[in-house]
Amino acid sequence: MSVFVLLFNARTDNEGIYSTQVGDRNVILMFEQEDDALRYADQLEAEDFPKPTVEGIDPEEIKEFCQDSDYDFIIVTPEMLVTPPSQNLEETDWQPEGKQQSQVEDDDDNSIDLEAMRKRLEKLL
Repeated sequence: MSVFVLLFNARTDNEGIYSTQVGDRNVILMFEQEDDALRYADQLEAEDFPKPTVEGIDPEEIKEFCQDSDYDFIIVTPEMLVTPPSQNLEETDWQPEGKQQSQVEDDDDNSIDLEAMRKRLEKLL
């Protein structure tokens, strides 16, 4: 069984996975149904996000990625009503295509290696 996640710049060196913030935690949404993921992607675009690509992936691989990256995840079922946040983050770990950077600083002044994160994402595909 596959779940569906939202990727930005899919299959590039600047690939990013969509996550949302719940409290102080980053949460990756895994959709059971592709149609639900496509609807959410359209809603994100309407909120001025770049258009994400919906990709099917093995749920165990994404769970491992979340564990390695210290992210949480939610499996979105057809019965759930999820909508994008009303505000986008001012700064993200991912940059739109053409604005790639190799490292960013997190809130604790620790460097986050985006290249290592990208490689982990590539392993998922």
